[in-house]
Amino acid sequence: MGPGRGKKSALDEELAKVRFGRIYREQGRAILSYALCRVDEPDDAADVVAETFLVAWRRLDEVPIGPGERLWLYGVARRVLANLHRSARCRTRLAERLADSLRSDPAIHPGPDGETAEVLEAMRELGEENRELLLLVSWEGLSPGEAARVLGISALAARSRLHRSRRRLRALLAERGVAAGVGSELEREGAR
Repeated sequence: MGPGRGKKSALDEELAKVRFGRIYREQGRAILSYALCRVDEPDDAADVVAETFLVAWRRLDEVPIGPGERLWLYGVARRVLANLHRSARCRTRLAERLADSLRSDPAIHPGPDGETAEVLEAMRELGEENRELLLLVSWEGLSPGEAARVLGISALAARSRLHRSRRRLRALLAERGVAAGVGSELEREGAR
């Protein structure tokens, strides 16, 4: 079903598509120009135009015919921009709160030292995929099957890779003289 309420005939649907196409051709550049003057990134302007015309398509029956079209589209674009700016402010505030939390509560987010630093250093040598698998299982508490879904691999491949990764990590830790208990702890946590 196209714009408006209720069922539309095929002819009504085709007329709506033709009208929408005309509105887009005639007003698209004006709405893009309007958006470009009000955002920092051109990609954001493209998103504003896309969202504005999505609203226009959904509410095509409400779009005035004639000179009021552009004004109506400006009004929609203005609301879309307000939502975009509101979302950006919300993301900024959230990032600031997270940064403050990380700075002000080091007990919750301690810097790695001692054995933890050694484990992290050894894990860097495992490679991205194996390291991520170990982290998902040992630190995030996922089962090997759940980690497999996250990584987009089979459960069998995850279990096999996990076994090899643990073995390699234990060897790397032994080379560094880190207690054997750390590797065993990783294996126990991942045995779920």
